Formats: sequence, C-alpha cells, structure tokens
Amino acid sequence: MARANKNKEAAIGSQNRTVSPNEAKSALTHCIKLQRPIMMWGAPGIGKSDIVKQIADAEGREVIDIRLPLWEPTDIKGIPYYNAKENNMVWASPAELPTDPKSKAIVFLDELNSAAPAVQAAAYQLILNRRVGQYHLPKGVSIVAAGNRDSDKGVTYRMPAPLANRFVHVELRVDFEDWMEWATNQHVHADVVGYCTFAKQDLYDFDPRGSSRSFATPRSWSFVSQLLSDDLPESTLTDLVAGCVGEGLAVKFMNHRKISGQLPNPSDILSGKVRDLKSKEISAMYSLTVSLCYELQQAHEKKDKTWNEQADRFFNYMMDNFETELVVMGAKIALTNYKLPFDPSKLKSFDRFHKKFGKYVITAMESK
Repeated sequence: MARANKNKEAAIGSQNRTVSPNEAKSALTHCIKLQRPIMMWGAPGIGKSDIVKQIADAEGREVIDIRLPLWEPTDIKGIPYYNAKENNMVWASPAELPTDPKSKAIVFLDELNSAAPAVQAAAYQLILNRRVGQYHLPKGVSIVAAGNRDSDKGVTYRMPAPLANRFVHVELRVDFEDWMEWATNQHVHADVVGYCTFAKQDLYDFDPRGSSRSFATPRSWSFVSQLLSDDLPESTLTDLVAGCVGEGLAVKFMNHRKISGQLPNPSDILSGKVRDLKSKEISAMYSLTVSLCYELQQAHEKKDKTWNEQADRFFNYMMDNFETELVVMGAKIALTNYKLPFDPSKLKSFDRFHKKFGKYVITAMESK
C-alpha cells in the first residue's frame, strides 16, 4: 500500500531541503533572471522538465533541451578543423547551442548526473565560463540542469564537487495542491483528477527498492489521462493503465471509475457532512479508509484545531459503516502507516471503539 509522500521520502529519500513545484518555479525564475546556473533534483516523473517548459512559455523563451547522457564530450566541445585562410585550428561549435546574440533561450541540461564523467567534464567549461572552445553563450541565455537523485535507482554518476559548486541546488517533492493546479490548467481527464483527489497518496507511488517497471508519478497519471480519451474495451484500458501506474493502482482506479459516483468525499466525512456509506463494495471501502487516514494526517500536519473532532468522526464513521475486519484494518493503517497520534482522552468515541474492537486491533498490531 502506498504511503503519504512525506512518509515515503523520509524512508527512502534524501535529507536535503525539498521544495514544491511552485516553489521550484519561483526559484528557477529568479536564478534565470540573474543568469545563475540552477540544478533541480528529483525522482523520475515528478515534473522537472515541465517546470522549465512552463517558465519558458510564460516568459516567451526558447528551451534548448540537451539530454547529456546521449552526448559525447566532442558533442559539447565541438570538433577541431583546419582554417586554411587563417592557417590555424578552429573549433566547430555544437549546432544545438544558440548563436543569435539577442537570444534569451534556456539551455536545459537534462539528466546531467546521468552523463558519463567525461561528458560532465566537457560541460563544466560551458557552465563555469559560458563558453566552449571559441563559442560563447549569448548574454541573455541561461543554464538550467536537472537530474535524478542517487537514491532513485537510476544510472547516475557522482557529480564532481567543483561542478556541483557552480550550481544553486533545489530538490523537488510531489505536492498535491500544485499538481491539482497544473492538472486543472492542462485539462487532465476528470476521472484522473477525481481519483487522485480522492486518493491523494496514489499520485506518487515510486519506491526505488521495488521491482515494478510501472509506478505512479504525476507524469504517468498524465499518460493515463491521454488513454482515457480513446474509446477502448475495458480489459485493454486496464492493461494500458497498469502499464502506466502499476497493476495494483490500475485495479483501484478502474474500480473507482465504476463506483465514484457513490463514494462520499473524505473531507465531507471528517467534517461531519456525511455519516452514511451507500456503496458497500469492499475495494471502495478500503480505498476510502486509506483516503480518510491521509486526510487526517494532512489535518494534523497543518495543526488543524478541529483535528480531534475529525478523528472522532473517523472512528464513528468506520464503526457505523464498516464490518469488523475493515474497522480493524483502518485503525491499524492509521496507527502504523500514518502514525496518527490519537489521544484517547480527547476522543468521545474511544470507549465505544476500545470496548468493541480494541482486542482485535491489538492482535492485528502484534501480528505485524
């Protein structure tokens, strides 16, 4: 089961300060204005390339996307040739680099730390001195780089300290609110937006320790959105969705499409607006329980003053609508996966819950 993004990052990510996509966009915009090279770090599919494109579109700039792992050192430095007229050796600069003196392009060195050390060394002069050989970057051109973290199980090479020290570094994290804003602007399919709003923890499900080739990221959910625009048989669509986000989430998503109209919003449950559950479909109830835990965690992190009241409604809702097995599962998920700090003295529902389900929860916790 997927955990909340922050819990997952604490388990497998780095200890560096992280920023949301909108915060990264602000940082990049400022560095581009100052022409200070900046490097974005982040897991696959998190939206690094898209942030650069958004900034370029907003400012009317061209993006020169250079995938450094595909380049050789000579692709950057250029190839020397004999100039008979001057009787000397000159360098033919890469055609991809801008030559217009008035250019305000963004040279985007994507997957910089996946490039071989010799290629990184060749890029060093371009980043440090804004030149290679006889070629000089136009004054209005800015340099942005991006790469995956060492912990992301990709092919990476340790960046030399002198090269790293030439960048401002920002590490990107997934942020649902930023994604929601982007998805709305990009007209992402309503079923995808609805599911990810309902199950925010499933927006990002990448675990570098896992063996699955398919996993959920903001990018892979955008692939799912594109698939839904075609009229496909359900079995074919399920196979394709599984190829984007993994089999487990594909099953949950396809099931959600069928019953989404019957599921209450977790926020409405925790606010007390909804007390009953019309649909008793087991996978929907499972998904709803996880989403309730996620909403409670978010409320606690935001120090919501009504958190204890929301926690009370969480337990009451489960006891009133779920079978014993699901109530126990919900309590176990809340305590072990989301580590929610329930205070029995502040929960009116605690005595009822403990009397009826306490022994089962203790057994489930011990069998973990």
